[in-house]
Amino acid sequence: MAVTLDSSLSFEQGPIRPPSEAKSLLLRFSRNCPWNKCKFCPVYKRRTFGRRTLEEIKADIDAATQMREQILKLSWALGSAGKVNDQVVQKVFSNPALSDSFRNVAAWLYYGTGNVFLQDANSLLINPETLAEAVGYLRRSIPEVERITTYARSSTAAQRTVEELTLLRKAGLDRVHIGLETGYDPLLKFMKKGTTAAKQIKGGQNIKAAGMELSEYVMPGLGGKKWSKEHAVHSAQVLNQINPDFIRLRTLRVPTRVELYKDLENGAFEKLSDDEVVEEIRLFVSCLEGIESYVASDHIMNLIETVEGRLPDAKENMLEILDHYLGLPEKEKLMYRLCRRMGRCREPRDIDRYGLRGDLTAAFERVAAQGDVEDILTQMADSMV
Repeated sequence: MAVTLDSSLSFEQGPIRPPSEAKSLLLRFSRNCPWNKCKFCPVYKRRTFGRRTLEEIKADIDAATQMREQILKLSWALGSAGKVNDQVVQKVFSNPALSDSFRNVAAWLYYGTGNVFLQDANSLLINPETLAEAVGYLRRSIPEVERITTYARSSTAAQRTVEELTLLRKAGLDRVHIGLETGYDPLLKFMKKGTTAAKQIKGGQNIKAAGMELSEYVMPGLGGKKWSKEHAVHSAQVLNQINPDFIRLRTLRVPTRVELYKDLENGAFEKLSDDEVVEEIRLFVSCLEGIESYVASDHIMNLIETVEGRLPDAKENMLEILDHYLGLPEKEKLMYRLCRRMGRCREPRDIDRYGLRGDLTAAFERVAAQGDVEDILTQMADSMV
């Protein structure tokens, strides 16, 4: 029996999601960012924030539900007994008439994570009762939903009562991602973050008290040469008072399109070198005390991806990995940085572990022949933004 996939079906999706939500269903509950002033952020610029209505959100959930039903019918028609396998996904992705959101539903069913990410930058700004109704409707509509996650601002979480956040958790909101970036107040002000260390602590504690998982993002390098130590120490101190479930590292990059680039050009901000960033991360990790967070370096912009593990047990190993890199001869550091920027290594030991030294040496010589190796490696890293 032939199954027709409805090419008119579509729902709205935003521009970004966390790397940890790469296999999630993406549903847009609000548009863009209500603050949108952070100097380091290239996302949402020249776009207006807007709350989507409950009716709009439910209509998108209905569209996703219809897509799911059609994809499952397709699976049965192809003899896959309701499983969304390679054959089913290929059939969906090879149809150019279908929307990107239709493909997202197919990929989500294929991966089977059950994870849904609510876009855009601050879903907690939606009225709590409205958001709770939307989250509950999502769970009732799509049986495969297991975890629902969203972005939020710490200042908004600080304004929400624990009772309001508990309402959201009971409705089915499981995890909140917050961009802490730094816990140092002068740096928060300089970067126009629109919050304070005190608000970050209160917001994080409110989310934890409501029983939701909390993922906090820290931005190594954000303090530049002026505030590197303060940035590392105060960020750790703030997180020590929150004890989030996850601490995720996102190393600063300064593309030309962000406001911070002007400060870089006029000397108001001086970037750290890769080695200085590693030193800063080491100081940061050493200051994390009395918490059980899982530290993750899960982004290609980070120089060493294996700085990860659950505190306090993994702390010694993380420091050893950082010290190993810092103790390498200068050329070995450059070789590893090239390996990492080529996407072939996660930590320095990978070079010999995976037999990459021969090819890497030849690649390094080619890079060195093109000009200053340091500049080229920086350009390679910046291109990943």
